[in-house]
Amino acid sequence: MKKHMKNTILTLVFILLTSTLLACDTCIKYNNNDLQIIKASIIHDTTIASTIWEIHVKGKAGNTTPTPIGKLHGAPVLGYVFPTTLQPTDVGFSKTEGIVALALTSHPDFDDTPLWDENNDLTYDNDGIIWHPHWVILHKDERVEGGLSVKQFKKTDPTVKLPPTNPGMPMYMDSPGFQVITNQTSIKVIIPDYRMNNKTDFKFDAVSAYMQVNTEIKDKPMLGVYKVYSVLSKDLSLPYMVKSK
Repeated sequence: MKKHMKNTILTLVFILLTSTLLACDTCIKYNNNDLQIIKASIIHDTTIASTIWEIHVKGKAGNTTPTPIGKLHGAPVLGYVFPTTLQPTDVGFSKTEGIVALALTSHPDFDDTPLWDENNDLTYDNDGIIWHPHWVILHKDERVEGGLSVKQFKKTDPTVKLPPTNPGMPMYMDSPGFQVITNQTSIKVIIPDYRMNNKTDFKFDAVSAYMQVNTEIKDKPMLGVYKVYSVLSKDLSLPYMVKSK
């Protein structure tokens, strides 16, 4: 039943993505080869008890970053995203419906990794532009052109639990601090097995997207997907398996 429900959600989301692909005028300028995915892999390396997540693009991975607008509301976010079949509890969230995704993001207008100093300048709140990872729970959201948003919750909800590395926002989001590495066509991150409940047999897909922050409009999500640039599987079916070496 759960598998059928998830497949239905993914199908509906894909219909929204393909039917509204050109609805976001602001994000068209980022649609270049740096966001066009040509292959992706997740390799489980037993010698280091970790998985290596990697996306390759036509252009130069991570080379395109958002143009800052100088404020949080409307702030642009670019992401290379791995939707997965992992469960929320595998990455430290309480049980909830939605799609567990690892998002590698850049956003110069704000910093949502308060525990990490990615540019190593001893200031912890000024490096949002540097590519960094987030665990998020995505769900279908027809309020935004891309058809997806990061799932929110009420701050007073006692049933919601987030990892202690979360950035303090009322969304299912974590800032786990894994180092993101860009090299020519590749962007990758290495995750220790214990940081995802030792799960190494899940499925995944690869997506590049434009997201946007909302802090003022009540009928829009706090962080929504407004344009999808590339879907590796073409239909968001999560067909790829983790491989071991």
